[in-house]
Amino acid sequence: MATFLSTIALPIALAAVTIVLLLGLFNMMRGGSPNRSQRLMQLRVLFQFVAIIITMLALFALGR
Repeated sequence: MATFLSTIALPIALAAVTIVLLLGLFNMMRGGSPNRSQRLMQLRVLFQFVAIIITMLALFALGR
């Protein structure tokens, strides 16, 4: 369980955060829709929350 979380789930979650962050930055630089920027920011915060939960679960599982 700990190896799955630390080697598969966590990198996927971090990649998702990075991709959404970059999409938001590109949207702002292009002068895109403010509604899209807001939605991307909300999605990024959600993905960051999921990444933190996965990190905490992996640390808990490794500590056992």
